[in-house]
Amino acid sequence: MTLMKTALYSLLFCPGLLFAQEIDQTALAKIRKEGMENSKVKEIAHQLTDVSGPRLTNSPGFQRAAEWSVSELKKWGLQNARIEDWGEFGKGWQVEKSYLAMTKPYYMPFIAIPKAWTSGTAGPIKGEVVVVNIQNEEDLAKYADGKLTGKIILVKGNADTNPTFKPDAVRYTTEDLDKMTNSQPFGQSNFTPQRANSIQNARSFRSRVDSMMKAQKISLELAGRAGKHGTFFTSNGVSYKKDAPLAGPAFEMAPEHAGLVARLVESGIPVTLEAESQTSFFDQKLTTGNVIAEIPGTDPKLKDEVVMLGGHLDSWHSATGATDNAAGCTVMLEAVRILQAAGLKPRRTIRIALWSGEEQGLHGSRNYTKNTFGDYQTMKLLPAHEKLSAYYNIDNGTGRIRGIYLQENEGPRALFEKWFAPFSDIIDHPTITSRITGGTDHLAFDVLGLPGFQFIQDGIEYGTRTHHTNMDTYERLVMDDLKQMAVVVASFVYNTAQLDQKIPRKELPQPRPAASAGK
Repeated sequence: MTLMKTALYSLLFCPGLLFAQEIDQTALAKIRKEGMENSKVKEIAHQLTDVSGPRLTNSPGFQRAAEWSVSELKKWGLQNARIEDWGEFGKGWQVEKSYLAMTKPYYMPFIAIPKAWTSGTAGPIKGEVVVVNIQNEEDLAKYADGKLTGKIILVKGNADTNPTFKPDAVRYTTEDLDKMTNSQPFGQSNFTPQRANSIQNARSFRSRVDSMMKAQKISLELAGRAGKHGTFFTSNGVSYKKDAPLAGPAFEMAPEHAGLVARLVESGIPVTLEAESQTSFFDQKLTTGNVIAEIPGTDPKLKDEVVMLGGHLDSWHSATGATDNAAGCTVMLEAVRILQAAGLKPRRTIRIALWSGEEQGLHGSRNYTKNTFGDYQTMKLLPAHEKLSAYYNIDNGTGRIRGIYLQENEGPRALFEKWFAPFSDIIDHPTITSRITGGTDHLAFDVLGLPGFQFIQDGIEYGTRTHHTNMDTYERLVMDDLKQMAVVVASFVYNTAQLDQKIPRKELPQPRPAASAGK
């Protein structure tokens, strides 16, 4: 064996050499006491959601949340608290006014919101609705001859609006967690090239549909979205890039109301709608940044090494982004507040990051890691790459921590088992799974071979009611779960900072193109 392979073997298969250190029970007790008896999660979540509002990247709401976070981090005594620019994102955008209603055959206000980065209606408009069904290129060709010019268009959706016989809010059972551990073969990623291709093709087709409608100068586009019971899942309307052409007015709406309009029109009953939207673009500053702050390390030999924790601060615009992801940011802010209030002095530096641009493709975390640690496309690494011990992420809603995804890094398994053990009273059946999980900012570290971990969280209402929806509000937060998460995260971060060695790493990955490192 080479010397490097021998060392790696020792770390992976002789964990006692690395993890003989005892947990600091006094520190753990302080973390628990502060997090459970003096929690500030309600206050933090209120500021990030109710006070800041929707937080699309580069919007005023995002800026309010970022500036408040920096101010609080400074009050708590963290160092170097700032909004650190990572590069150009594009235009900010927000809704100033939104109204959509049916006036004939009778009056009914609709649940709807303008699509992100679309223009407004330039005043109230009124007109009869034309329903179009465009699912493929053949359908697209049917409407390419000017038939839609000046019309209010409803793009027919295919949302499942049948009654549900399962609860919206669920917690993992022991059986669920066991399946999570054992069901996915080692090495299988959730984000495959086939899935990336499918997403790209769908975006390309959607772009062609938008271009056709714009060319015909339609009056207004309406789109019924997935969802149920007045909840709908929103998304990106058009590009936010600085040179992207201005898109016409468009609304996304609850599937029940889109279905009502479609059924009336298809049965020969004319439908008239009235609408008004006002939207603002913010393009004076196209760059944006992440909130960064630090608790400096105290060990002369280890203080230049870093333990990171984070979540994304940006959200979608149809609600206040409570579970996606004010919840994660609340937990991470509370975790560093707990460490400071408990008077703990970590050996390594602890660095919090609240990311921007996650919803558009992990832009904030990817550019931060590129600027700080190295480029995953070329695997040209910077000196700081050797200084990071681990990154911990929260971004799966309001549900409490039930375990952790190893991202195929078996090295820290025994260590994490040891760290979960003291929390058996607040973590039922703590689960450590080898499997990869995707979709959020830990991937920006993982693609560089850095230990990046997302915690397993109870789903609660994430997939059914809150993720990217018009119902993702403060009321959907479970405060006791946020308290539990903050205590567990604070302990993991502190324990990582106290280790004699860094968290074990996987082998360095090969260089790969951006498309293969998908969200």
